[in-house]
Amino acid sequence: MSDNNYKRLGVAPRFHEILSTGLYTGLVPVAPGTAAAFTALVLWYVLYLLLAPAALFWTTVGLIVVVTLLGVWTSNVMERYWGPDPRAVVIDEYVGTWIPLLAAPAGRYTWLLALLGFALFRLIDIFKPLGCRKIEKALPGGWGVMMDDVLAGFYALVIVWLVKYICI
Repeated sequence: MSDNNYKRLGVAPRFHEILSTGLYTGLVPVAPGTAAAFTALVLWYVLYLLLAPAALFWTTVGLIVVVTLLGVWTSNVMERYWGPDPRAVVIDEYVGTWIPLLAAPAGRYTWLLALLGFALFRLIDIFKPLGCRKIEKALPGGWGVMMDDVLAGFYALVIVWLVKYICI
């Protein structure tokens, strides 16, 4: 989580404000990262209800790739207006939440696996173990903002896959 608690350095372009704050979930006063991650989970679940499993998987992969690239871009833009790694920029939480959901489509256990992926991602993202903090600090600008959550999401994905194949 960023130390920068949304310091306005100028008026940001509205498009980047909406995109970077995850449809304004980043402006929630308490736990904006969790609010954004939960919103991402709900959006994914709507897709789960509408799409066949293979289409859901590839749609999720597409969202991860596209939103990661958009996140790098918009985070770089927003740092000019709100300072480095602003707390209100939560587009990275969406990507990090969607990554472990790649393992979730499993019939009657989908919702349980999705909640597990969400919870694991948030825990890993908050505590930043196993290189998450290093990658955030090592990569410049938007890449650092996005990649620590990508790595946290990947760790959560591995754990969800293990749970899925060992326990279910």
